[in-house]
Amino acid sequence: MPRPDKAATVAEIAQRFRASNAAVLTEYRGLSVSQLTELRRSLGGHATYAVVKNTLTSLAAAEAGVTAFQGRLTGPTAVAFVTGDPVEAARGLRDFARAHPALVIKGGILEGKELSADDVRQLADLEPREVLLARLAGAMKASLNQAAYLFVAPLSQTARVLDALRQKLEQAAPESLPSAQGAPEVPPAEDAVTEDAVTEDAGGADADGPEAVAEVTGEAAEQTAASDQG
Repeated sequence: MPRPDKAATVAEIAQRFRASNAAVLTEYRGLSVSQLTELRRSLGGHATYAVVKNTLTSLAAAEAGVTAFQGRLTGPTAVAFVTGDPVEAARGLRDFARAHPALVIKGGILEGKELSADDVRQLADLEPREVLLARLAGAMKASLNQAAYLFVAPLSQTARVLDALRQKLEQAAPESLPSAQGAPEVPPAEDAVTEDAVTEDAGGADADGPEAVAEVTGEAAEQTAASDQG
């Protein structure tokens, strides 16, 4: 059974495992204190780099339910506990290891899943979380815009068809329906007969009119002459 101070250290490491969404196991043999300080800064604000004892870390991992580090806790060990973007922390470790080969990445865990050293390096090659979220938001926005177009397009097409049909009906209306001014007037049957009768009377008056006037004028003259003689 560990001493109280070691038990507190085990409990602290176990709590870090529980609070982290990722953890990377490294060996730092040959790195100076100043280089370790530089490494801590390169991991970003959401990761801590802690030098740990192998035995205590093994106990803490078992307490936290982490099995990925079994058999790897050898040599000078330090663990990067990540509570933010794991890509940023993995990139910081990878870049620092390229500049300082004394840093060896052994593996890690991400959301409870075991990572090999190659997995950590592949994780470092991913885009940052902010970039991935921006791309995802852009893709979702494009999908929504496309969906909105698919919904709106049939409605707009229907509106255009209805408007074209309305215009066609308006243009065809004057041709199919006679106007009041251009329609011929059909007289009633009685008016037609009356006009014919009047025409016949007028025609007879025009034919017989001069002779009748002459006869009347002659008779009047004879009567006037007889009156004068008497």
